[in-house]
Amino acid sequence: MLAIITVFVLSILAGCGSGEGKVLERMEKKKVLNVAFEGTYPPFNYLDDQGELTGFDVDVSNELAKRLGVKANFITSKWEGLIGGLKADKFDIIIGQMTVTEERKKSVDFTDPYVITGSVLITREETNDISKLEDIKGKKVGVGGGTTFEEIANSVDGADVKLYKAFTDYLEDLKNERLDVIINDQLLMSYNIKENKLPIKVASDILKVDEVGMAVNKGNEDFIEKVNKALRDMKEDGTYNEIYKKWFGSDPVEQ
Repeated sequence: MLAIITVFVLSILAGCGSGEGKVLERMEKKKVLNVAFEGTYPPFNYLDDQGELTGFDVDVSNELAKRLGVKANFITSKWEGLIGGLKADKFDIIIGQMTVTEERKKSVDFTDPYVITGSVLITREETNDISKLEDIKGKKVGVGGGTTFEEIANSVDGADVKLYKAFTDYLEDLKNERLDVIINDQLLMSYNIKENKLPIKVASDILKVDEVGMAVNKGNEDFIEKVNKALRDMKEDGTYNEIYKKWFGSDPVEQ
């Protein structure tokens, strides 16, 4: 009996280091890819007028799932709960504009980047004294808590950084003069300013180039390999470009 138990334990330990994770097995068995994001981040992932989830991330996810032979199921979560939920196996993958950072790579693995973008300063239209990062010193700065935008804001001594849980909240505070400036993604902001005719503007050049990846629980290299292949195929056959142009009206930045 002891010999049997020993063999069983050794087989488990061998499997843990093989890179064969359980996400791929679970997805293929259930024929569902559980995708997580905030769901409040237009044009990437948000509810349309009919209450349906839509956006760039939704379209990418659906196309990815189709190529993997499964159906995408979407799960929304507060930003600060996404990585914790992933690690607790509440979903299979985060496809929600998560910038790849060394700190995050300690907790999760990432696919190849699926978006190249960058952070910018956004002010009200009449603001003329904020155009460079150092200009936020002494200003009230709104950013999402736990984002790379928070790190950028905190790099300036004297900036009065205020943390928010939802993008829409600090966007409203900027419009209503409770903030002087916010920091966010240039693609997101350019889309929202144009689409919603907002009385704000992108006030700076890109402060920091960001590579955005899809986050997966560690130990699922087989799953990541399949996702990366599907993503490469999407780019090679032009499907990715079609989705990108649909939402942003231009070709994607070369990756």
